[in-house]
Amino acid sequence: MLVALSIRDIVLIDRLSVDFAEGMTVLTGETGAGKSILLDALSLALGGRGDSALVRQGAEQGDVTAVFEPEAGHPVWALLDESAIEAEGALVLRRVQTGDGRSRAFVNDNPVSVTLLRRIGAMLVEIHGQHDDRALVDPGVHRDLLDAFGRLEGEAEAVAGACRGAREAEAAAAALRERIAAARAEADYLRASVEELTLLAPRPGEEDELADRRQLLMRAEKVAGDIAEAHDIVLGSASPVPTLASLVRRLERKAPEAAGLLDEPVAALDRALNALEEAGAALEGAAQAADADPRELEQTEERLFALRAAGRKYNVLVADLPALAAEMAAALAALDSGEEELGRLDKAVIAARAGYRKAAAALSRKRRAAAAELDRAVAAELPALKLERAVFSATIETDPERMSEAGLDDVSFTVRTNPGSKPGPLMKVASGGELARFLLALKVALADRGSAPTLVFDEIDTAVGGAVADAIGARLSRLAKGVQVLSVTHAPQVAARSTSHLLVAKAPGKDTDHVLTDVVRLDGAKRREEIARMLAGATITDEARAAAERLILGAA
Repeated sequence: MLVALSIRDIVLIDRLSVDFAEGMTVLTGETGAGKSILLDALSLALGGRGDSALVRQGAEQGDVTAVFEPEAGHPVWALLDESAIEAEGALVLRRVQTGDGRSRAFVNDNPVSVTLLRRIGAMLVEIHGQHDDRALVDPGVHRDLLDAFGRLEGEAEAVAGACRGAREAEAAAAALRERIAAARAEADYLRASVEELTLLAPRPGEEDELADRRQLLMRAEKVAGDIAEAHDIVLGSASPVPTLASLVRRLERKAPEAAGLLDEPVAALDRALNALEEAGAALEGAAQAADADPRELEQTEERLFALRAAGRKYNVLVADLPALAAEMAAALAALDSGEEELGRLDKAVIAARAGYRKAAAALSRKRRAAAAELDRAVAAELPALKLERAVFSATIETDPERMSEAGLDDVSFTVRTNPGSKPGPLMKVASGGELARFLLALKVALADRGSAPTLVFDEIDTAVGGAVADAIGARLSRLAKGVQVLSVTHAPQVAARSTSHLLVAKAPGKDTDHVLTDVVRLDGAKRREEIARMLAGATITDEARAAAERLILGAA
């Protein structure tokens, strides 16, 4: 419910804070006192259209804050969670309107779009009046209202789920059918490609391995001649080893005669011979390593070039050839298994559609029963509201071939105000006063079903007699047992039935040339005096006070 409304610098309001209670609250006051300003301010906080004209003269911006306390299970909490807005207990909607036409919206101090603010506001408050173009007169919500009246929300959600399931089944079948058609159109190409890639048998990482081996083989071919020449010098026909060996033997024979003079040279020559022998062995190993088969280089290059040619042909990296081969093989396999799978999916589509049709037809029958019940409930309210010759109808148009999450039906609320006239939409057929009373009758029939927790009725009792005003008051009071009701009224019969009475009046501002709108809570004698004023006009008589007392006591 709406707990409080704070307004700053809006039209004739400087600073104003109003607390609201459960039950039925009426706002009364003389014409021009500012009752409509309060509703305009509330509408602004709920996401209504902003206007620089709302900003009080002399102020740079206006500010409206509405505080709500929705019940724990109200859908607005899910919307807040979906929008990543933290909220616990109270829900604060705030709107700032600047004098240059811009506006800003906040929910619990979080900046939000006006669109989101409007969605949240629509969940919390419904505003009904003689010229209302929202809420119950919007054909877009009539089906939901009828479902709420008939308590068919569960069946409606099941139909929506069945529709989504059928569409998903259709999408799966269509996607497979498309893949099969594409594979069939390329079947010859796929077979040739799979055969070629299977024969090629590319391996992951093979290109890098071949490129490295090729470089090694090419380098070995270039140094093989140098290694052979070095080997021939060290150990071949031109080798110094035999000469050095002969020299060492001669020196060793003469060493005893030289008294140690030849020991060091002989040792050095031995070391040189050993080094030459080691160098020769190393050169032999290098020669064997460099002595690669020329055919291996040729084969390596052929394989590498074949892989790269395949990559260019199929416009993929060589590394992606194994995956491409698997993908093409799978596409071919789909031709074999696809028809069988498609048959299974087509059966699933038929079953899903049949399930939807069955659920939607059952919901349609229940909607028609609920529509007849709603027609009777509204009809029962019309005579007391001086609409005894009018006829309300929840009209249902059913298309058996339709597949929609909403089911087979379009629902619209139509009225006929006089016998023999043609039924039509509420907004087009009913006059301002009739529209307000139709909406009240419909709202009473719907009671706590499909309703926002706060209902605002703006002068729906205008231009009606005492008996009708009393009937309106009785119905507003009945509504207030289930939801919070705020009513702007000029009818004393309505005001007398309220549980909370707010007087909207003009008061002098700080600047004596201007007046401001103020709101005062009335109790006891002050409330009786205001109802007497509503009965008598400018001059309040004792008779009017007595009549006001009777109205209050009669409504208790």
